[in-house]
Amino acid sequence: MIRTLNMTSQTVQNATGAQLEEQFRCCICLYIYTDPVSITCGHNFCLDCIEDYWDTKDKPECPLCKEVFPSRPELRINHGFADIIEFLRRVLAAATEERGVGDVVPSATRKPYRVSEAEEVPCDICNENKSSAVKSCLTCQASYCDIHLTPHQTDAELQRHRVTDPATFPTSHLCRNHNKPLTMFCKKDRTPVCEKCAARDHKHHKTVPMEKESNRIKTNVREKKAEIQKMIQARQRKMEEIKDSVDLSKSITEREIMNSYQVCTTLINAINRHRADLVEELELRQEETERRAKDLNNELHQEISDLQTRNSELLHLELTQNPLHVLQSFPSLSRLPSTREWSKIAVHSDNCMGTVRKVISKFMDVCQDIENKLCAEEADKMNQYAVDVTLDPATASNWLALSTDGKKVSCQMKKTPRPDNPQRFDSCVCVLGKQSFTSGRSYWVVQVGNKTDWDLGVVRHSVNRKGSIIVRPDSGYWAICRRKGGSLSACAGPSTTIHLQETPQKVGIFLDYEKGSVSFYDAQAKTHIYTYSGCNFTEPLHPYFNPCVQDNGKNMAPLVICPLEGRVREVQDIIIQ
Repeated sequence: MIRTLNMTSQTVQNATGAQLEEQFRCCICLYIYTDPVSITCGHNFCLDCIEDYWDTKDKPECPLCKEVFPSRPELRINHGFADIIEFLRRVLAAATEERGVGDVVPSATRKPYRVSEAEEVPCDICNENKSSAVKSCLTCQASYCDIHLTPHQTDAELQRHRVTDPATFPTSHLCRNHNKPLTMFCKKDRTPVCEKCAARDHKHHKTVPMEKESNRIKTNVREKKAEIQKMIQARQRKMEEIKDSVDLSKSITEREIMNSYQVCTTLINAINRHRADLVEELELRQEETERRAKDLNNELHQEISDLQTRNSELLHLELTQNPLHVLQSFPSLSRLPSTREWSKIAVHSDNCMGTVRKVISKFMDVCQDIENKLCAEEADKMNQYAVDVTLDPATASNWLALSTDGKKVSCQMKKTPRPDNPQRFDSCVCVLGKQSFTSGRSYWVVQVGNKTDWDLGVVRHSVNRKGSIIVRPDSGYWAICRRKGGSLSACAGPSTTIHLQETPQKVGIFLDYEKGSVSFYDAQAKTHIYTYSGCNFTEPLHPYFNPCVQDNGKNMAPLVICPLEGRVREVQDIIIQ
């Protein structure tokens, strides 16, 4: 502890100002102590200085003797020492006022002036032929030329004075009440003050040398500048990323255009090929019809000729006058020539029935092959947007059992006691993913196996989780489902049946937030199942899982989130539409 000193103004005046002040200067800021504190080793510092110093160290230590402390000492202002410092400030201020400053006109009697940057400021010391001032001293309240500035550059005490450019030497640096330099800063009122104001009006406020506060602000300025530089660099990098993404998008678009030309060319060639096949088949059918008609006509001509011959023979017999000849010839002539039953014979004029349909069916097969190929390519591309999804226990219904790794969920026969919270589903056997998506593209795969009942999709963060829920887009759900082992359905409100050749064992969910679409794929067959498009997403979306009830042991298998396949996209992936 420092004992209270009993000093008079005369004692201080007899002491050398510089020597006396040196004993009361903080070794960190080099100014007279402000809120002095004593640490464990006995050395004294300003409260802010030692705290700022320790903030830069891993372990607290003394800046002078380097003693390391096991923990950060609790600091308390030494009020007795602070009173001595305050007394010293007042005495030094009074001594300075009585002593004046050399031959310079005292600041109390010299009329303050203001200059513009264009004006030259004369030296206050030059008597005749005044030279232009190069610096102004805020402490002396005078301006000096190169020659008369020398004492301020060589004298130890004068070196501590605040000097500035002459053009920035306005009256605003003077206290309006005392016409003294504003050398202190009141932290409570956040305003500059002179030493007299600090000793009187701001006696009970925390004041520090203005230079010290300026240095602290400059430190903050440097930190803020560094932060801004980092922000600028981050945005410049983002601009580069955007440019690279645009370039990549352009190349991808050009490639897709070429692919689309190829696909369209394939389809056009298929149409032309099947059209030629259709024309050829129709022409062959027409030729077959004409050939058959010709054969039938020939056969009819022959029968007509035979019948006309028999008719002539019967007419001749009718005119015969010999009864014996009539009786002998009639039995043979009464038998008609061999003919066909023509009532059931017809040549159909419509030979094209079913032909166009068969061609269209073949064309659809070509389209299906192309679509399957494109879906397979899409499935491969989606792997680059794969995300690691885990189940959120805080949202899980008490009827659900979750694996410890958060990758499997199934319905159980008994409830698991869990604390209720606004996020938890209390009636429906649902659970959400921990992850939420507010931008970009995301893809994950869920194994459904042979389960007869399940729901999968995405939901808004704000969906209702209490009581009965309605799974459809206007309620915040974009999902597909299966019920009773039947076909899949899109919960589009109303439900839309999805007709697939095979029921998927693994379902891939692809979310494109900016595009407003949620697509479902058969992850193994790499075929498209269903897509919600044109959605307006305005809040975070979560993966949605509903394993449904067990249905007398028919639906006991869990829903399983599959491990990542392929590359995982970065969180800052830039989406270029």
